[in-house]
Amino acid sequence: MKSNLHFFRLWNAVRQYKKRIVLAVAGMIGAAATEPMFPRILKPLIDKGFSGTPAFSLWMVPVSIVGIFLLRGICTFCTQYYLSWVANKLLSDLRGSMFGRILDVPISYYQNESSGRLINTTMYEVQQVVEMVKVSINTLVRDSLTVVALMLYLIYENWQLTLVAMFIIPAMAVVVKMTSKRLRKLNQHQLALNSELTQVVEEATRASQVIRIFGGQTYEKNRFHAKSEKLRGYAQRVTVASASTTPITQMVASLAVAIVVVIALSQATFPIHTRHTTAGDFVAFITAMMLLLAPLKRLSDLNGPLQRGLIAAESVFALIDTPAEPDTGIVLEGRAQGNLEFKGTVFTYPGQSVPALNNLNLSIAAGETIALVGMSGGGKTSLVNLVPRFYTPSAGTITLDGHELSDISLASLRAQIAMVGQNVVLFDDTIAANIAYGDPAPDQARIDAAVKAAHLTDMLADMPEGLQTMIGDNGMRLSGGQRQRLAIGRAIYKNAPILILDEATSALDSESERAVQAALDGLMEGRTTLVIAHRLSTIERADRIVVLTDGEISEIGTHASLLKKNGTYAHLYQLQFAGDNPAGVSL
Repeated sequence: MKSNLHFFRLWNAVRQYKKRIVLAVAGMIGAAATEPMFPRILKPLIDKGFSGTPAFSLWMVPVSIVGIFLLRGICTFCTQYYLSWVANKLLSDLRGSMFGRILDVPISYYQNESSGRLINTTMYEVQQVVEMVKVSINTLVRDSLTVVALMLYLIYENWQLTLVAMFIIPAMAVVVKMTSKRLRKLNQHQLALNSELTQVVEEATRASQVIRIFGGQTYEKNRFHAKSEKLRGYAQRVTVASASTTPITQMVASLAVAIVVVIALSQATFPIHTRHTTAGDFVAFITAMMLLLAPLKRLSDLNGPLQRGLIAAESVFALIDTPAEPDTGIVLEGRAQGNLEFKGTVFTYPGQSVPALNNLNLSIAAGETIALVGMSGGGKTSLVNLVPRFYTPSAGTITLDGHELSDISLASLRAQIAMVGQNVVLFDDTIAANIAYGDPAPDQARIDAAVKAAHLTDMLADMPEGLQTMIGDNGMRLSGGQRQRLAIGRAIYKNAPILILDEATSALDSESERAVQAALDGLMEGRTTLVIAHRLSTIERADRIVVLTDGEISEIGTHASLLKKNGTYAHLYQLQFAGDNPAGVSL
């Protein structure tokens, strides 16, 4: 039932290109009409062309043959051209829908879906779907029309022998039905393994440095080989199940041809027609019958790509149908002031039972800098991820300038926020494009100001192409400190009223950190800033420090007041000051 729904859904998607489909079908009709013409020419040629004086001009034979194949060639070209246009347009539309949905799904979606599977669905499985549509239209329409045209001709020539030839069709239907179930199951496993293999390749390219440092080449090669061999095994099983229909149908067809020949040669004892059957009649009939085998074989072979396409369609439509982030609410007019307030905020990650944040109450004034500290798992990252609505609180509220975040549209809310994380994400583009990322009309003066503020001037001086330098995949052509400063430059360019810094200076050396920290101090001025940092320079200058323990605020105050209190913060401070900072302590 689900397969039928997917098939009809694809058909509805294709219907919008009906003008080109009509032209393709017209070509199919023309090509199908030429099929019985060739055996029709053979009949008078054999009966009258080789005995005595032909009743027709000899030039008519080559002209007719060339004309038939010229007409067929034109019709076939038109069919292939318009079907290819429809298939490529459908492929582009489906990929666009999937990629758009990938950008719109909630962040939590990526906790359950691997990037390899998403890449595989967007690039490979959708091709299986489109190929199924293309082959289905081409084979079902063209070959069905060809079969109908040839069958009508056979009936016209000799309906008794045609009854024997028609024995092929139900026999092929039985074979197709027997192989469909197995093909469907094998294709499900094959597509799943293809996703796993894509994931292995994606991880190997992303973690190339880790693999080399820890000597994981052999392990990754073995992992790839195991997946590849398993995929090859399933591919062979699919081939066996699909290809087995060919010899079976050929045997059935040969049996039908043999019976026709025997009956035709036994006219004296078993009359097959009301009139005398000539050699031309027999050759024309057998030729048409043999021409019938090719389209029948293609119709039987359609089962393989049809099953692969329907299985792939499940993944494609599952991705397209994934609910997008809830995005209802008002559009904030102008620039927000930046007043944030958490009231009884509770947040639990999907599938978890213990809250990451529990009954959090915190008011942050516009322009205030709040530093978040605590052991790993305390809730620092969870708190900052709630501000841009990457996640939604399980209970309680968060407000911006008196508006609940859930009442503000996502685009309007996120336009008020700039973020620099510890794991910098850059794009394989120019330095200028990365700084002005998201701006449809980049301002060169703002780019230059961001470059200066992020202390990127010296870096650009060493690059012949300057701002137009391509930085490679995720900035691989830059050092860690350069990548971090480029991300800071991007935040400076956005000039948003709310700033989130998650270990923003972690990849910088001492000299770079001093330069960038000065830029960050200027950037934070007048902006509401949430800082997660492990170095004391930012912490000490924060207006308030919030200590999070097991998702709750255990302490809050200035650096000096918390040291006097001699509580959790003072303990963490002493650990770091003593050079004995355990993993997971963020100050």
